[in-house]
Amino acid sequence: MPRWNPAHIALRATAGAFVLNTGIGKWSGDEKQAAGVHGMARGTYPFLDAVAPQPFLKGLAAGEIALGAALLAPFVPAAVAGAGLTGFAASLLGLYLRTPGMHTKLRPTQQGTAIAKDVWLLGMGAALLADGLRKKN
Repeated sequence: MPRWNPAHIALRATAGAFVLNTGIGKWSGDEKQAAGVHGMARGTYPFLDAVAPQPFLKGLAAGEIALGAALLAPFVPAAVAGAGLTGFAASLLGLYLRTPGMHTKLRPTQQGTAIAKDVWLLGMGAALLADGLRKKN
C-alpha cells in the first residue's frame, strides 16, 4: 500500500471532495440537465454525438464519482490519482478553449469563468502526477 504523503492531503481532499460532489449531483440529473451537459460537451467533442444525453450524463457522473473517490482514497497512488485528475481537468479546459463565448484570447468571459477555474484542478493533478512519478525513480 502506498504511503500517504501529508503534502498531498490538501490537494487530494479538496479536489476529491469537489469532483465527488459534482458526480453525485449529476447522478440523478433529469433530461434537461442531461441535454444541457451533453450539448455543451458534444459541441467540443463531436464524437459524443453517438451517445444519447441521459447515458452520457450517467457515464460522466460515474466517472466523476470514481475519480473523486480515487483522490480521497489513501491506497490509490498519487501518480494514478494525479493522472486521472489531469486528464479530467484537461478535458474540461478543452471545453473552455473550444466553446465560443467562454473567453477572449485566454481571459475568461463571465460565461467562461465557471469552467476556467478548472485550471486549478489541472495544476493539482499535474502536481500529484509529477510527485508520484518522481518518487518511483
